[in-house]
Amino acid sequence: MSYAIIDVSGDIGIRAEGDSLEECFSNAALGLYSLITDLDKIESKKEIDISISEDNIENLLVCFLNELIYIFDTQDFIGRNVNVKIIGNSLIAKVSGEQFNADKHDRKLLIKAATYHNLVVRKQESRWIAEIIFDI
Repeated sequence: MSYAIIDVSGDIGIRAEGDSLEECFSNAALGLYSLITDLDKIESKKEIDISISEDNIENLLVCFLNELIYIFDTQDFIGRNVNVKIIGNSLIAKVSGEQFNADKHDRKLLIKAATYHNLVVRKQESRWIAEIIFDI
């Protein structure tokens, strides 16, 4: 697992890592989904596409995660596999998962938004690291 929970007073965060920026973003998305429910109970029944452009990589991460939260809130779609491609400050993602079902998926946290508070996106030696706090 290339993400870990960061305990923050009043909120929650994740630290995601990857050998590439794309892998780091994918792991951040999986970390987000793991805060909502148990990933092992999600099946890859449906695929959605996401395309985002921003002016910098930090904004790209926050907007990407907020888009995933928005899709969950409006379409009840929860992802299991996330494949991200980043070119410059643009992102294209394919997310496979299914409709959230309260009978099948245990609900953990209600995530309101990804925030800029203490946001980190950096390359450290050969690994990419992202730390992001979510409003709950």
